Amino acid sequence: MTVNTSRRGFLKGAAAATAVLMVGARPDGAIAAASGESAMLNPFVKIGSDGSVTAIVKHFEKGQGPATGLTTLIAEEIGLRMDQIGYEFAPSNPALYNNLLFGQFQGTGGSTAMANSFQQYRTAGAAAREMLLNAAAQAWGVDASELTLDEGVIAGAGQSAPLGDFVAAAAELEAPAEPRLKDPSEFRLIGNTEVRRVDSAIKGNGTAQYAMDVHLPNQMVTMIKRPEQRGAMVTGFDDSAAQGIKGYIMSQTLPNNAGVAVYAENTWAAMQSRDALEVEWDVSAAETRDSEQIKAEIMAALDAAPEYNVNKTDAAATQAALDGAAQVVEQSFYFPLLAHAPMEPLTCTIQATEDGGILLHDGCQFPTGPHMALSQIFELPMEKIQINTMFAGGSFGRRATPDADYQVEAALAFVVTDRTRPVKLVWSREDDLRSGYYRPAFGHKVRVGLDADGNIVGWDHRIAGQSIMKGTAFEDFSVHDGVDHSSVEGTSDSPYQIPGGFFGLTDTKKATSTLWWRSVGHTHTAYVMEVMMDMAARAAGQDAVEFRLRYLTGGADQDRMAGVLKLAAEKAGWGNAPAGRAQGIAVHKSFGSYVAEVAEISGNAEDGVKIERITCAVDCGLAVNPDVVKAQMEGGIGYGIGHVMRDQITLTGGAVDQFNFPDYEPLRIGDIAAIDVHIVPSAEAPTGVGEPGTPPAAPALANAIAAASDLRVGSLPMAENGVAFV
Repeated sequence: MTVNTSRRGFLKGAAAATAVLMVGARPDGAIAAASGESAMLNPFVKIGSDGSVTAIVKHFEKGQGPATGLTTLIAEEIGLRMDQIGYEFAPSNPALYNNLLFGQFQGTGGSTAMANSFQQYRTAGAAAREMLLNAAAQAWGVDASELTLDEGVIAGAGQSAPLGDFVAAAAELEAPAEPRLKDPSEFRLIGNTEVRRVDSAIKGNGTAQYAMDVHLPNQMVTMIKRPEQRGAMVTGFDDSAAQGIKGYIMSQTLPNNAGVAVYAENTWAAMQSRDALEVEWDVSAAETRDSEQIKAEIMAALDAAPEYNVNKTDAAATQAALDGAAQVVEQSFYFPLLAHAPMEPLTCTIQATEDGGILLHDGCQFPTGPHMALSQIFELPMEKIQINTMFAGGSFGRRATPDADYQVEAALAFVVTDRTRPVKLVWSREDDLRSGYYRPAFGHKVRVGLDADGNIVGWDHRIAGQSIMKGTAFEDFSVHDGVDHSSVEGTSDSPYQIPGGFFGLTDTKKATSTLWWRSVGHTHTAYVMEVMMDMAARAAGQDAVEFRLRYLTGGADQDRMAGVLKLAAEKAGWGNAPAGRAQGIAVHKSFGSYVAEVAEISGNAEDGVKIERITCAVDCGLAVNPDVVKAQMEGGIGYGIGHVMRDQITLTGGAVDQFNFPDYEPLRIGDIAAIDVHIVPSAEAPTGVGEPGTPPAAPALANAIAAASDLRVGSLPMAENGVAFV
């Protein structure tokens, strides 16, 4: 593979008909263009001589909108309508398509797609525009400053022509190191509320290709017989009952003894054959605890001295402040295990290529992980491994495991065959709920001291739970001085200026394979912080909004959080709910964005609660695609509320009890009557929107229930702890 390291950079093809302009940024940040005859140096935009423009999207699409957002940036800077640009997903190559916030790692997650790509994609589009204008200027014998590129047409000095006419000539020019980016006053697409998603039509008409849609000639379908208890290992199996099932091919123990792969001609035969398989398991090292035992261990850890002093503050000083307080508000909380439950269960297909390599077809969220794993499993250099990234039907974190779990399963299931037939791994919904990865269980215990005037004088906050990052490749990224930041984020680093704060953390034994879940630690920390702020406000006899605003002064961080709090309260008509209704509010910062939500409910906990309206205010910096931002807020709110209402994963003897959606029920369309989203106008750099809508949703609902019923829900889900829903 040859690499063009100069700044020259358009295709040196002999004929304009085959010319293709590929522009991007080198890993050092400088603009570069790449020859179609050589490797592409991190290209983000490709232009053909026919005028077709394609954005190369390095963040995969699982419904959160990067295919639209990144394409918008390219179209804006070049000067195109949205119907004049296409997109394709980037191949797996961390040296070229790394997530700038993850280091040399290609991946989508942490609501980072727009935050890390905003300048990168705009710069690539601007470079392409300037090179095309310079090529046209040379052809017409005029100065480039006299020309414009608008809706794909270059015009000026009395002439006009489509941009495709100048691709070959542009191939001979130097790429600008620092192209001029458009001023926000020139934006037509960025921030335009009328820009719609570029992937809606193909998803609506069924032509979008998901990993589950892959069906290669002569492929085998494999499903894995896994143990019910985490950590059990295969000691033997009997497939005699499966041998009589039509379509059954064979069964093989995976090389790591973590399960038995059942191979069949189709999915139904694989399901039937797996059900017929008899497997013997060694459970000596397996998880055998029940959920109640796990909960008891976590809650007991809250009463002991914490393992880590998160902010290295003085616990004794906080205790003294609490001892001298006029009143102390306290509450314990428990958050159960949760499954991700995306609509498309996990699946991928693996095949050998004619050149002796391996090709993986996958809705791949973190390409670098499986790329490296497959390289090791097949003992092949990285360049012999290809990943065809496809659409994914949701993820919420599940497709981004540190150990590339399901891709490794597929590779192990393929490596033990003769490799002449592609292997498609299929997980069922039941597999995902019973054998997957989970948001870890956590407990919190908080005591808040107030003086005689209702001011906070001390905040003692103990957290115990199962670390996500420790023992993974991401440990160095998130764990410092023993503290897994994902366990405490949103507490010790809250924008609230709370005096007398102490935050302690204790790690407890993992009951399952743990994994980040939409908004990670904020899923539980926001709930605790906002319920406690509400309890403190009530104890102080003060309005919940005004009380919070007292602790949101002193800097830009606080100002922005206060801004969304005020906006949500205003738009919801805070304090003026219709008769028979109650309101609750919550505000939280996560992934660089600030979100406040007001839940308005009717009814009460005993007779049944109905969620009438959620009013949301979000400050995510510059909203590149307001329509996408709104949709992500709505989805995040629904995801957070649906799970807090009635969902949990429980264990009996280490085995998961839940089976499918009847006993792990996602949000239903009728659960929330209305959601109103309001975006704060901003010129700040874009921040995340995929996850920040989730954290405030549950505490806003909890605070509304408390207002209506005087019930503080400390243990979740709500339906199992005193709250009925209608």
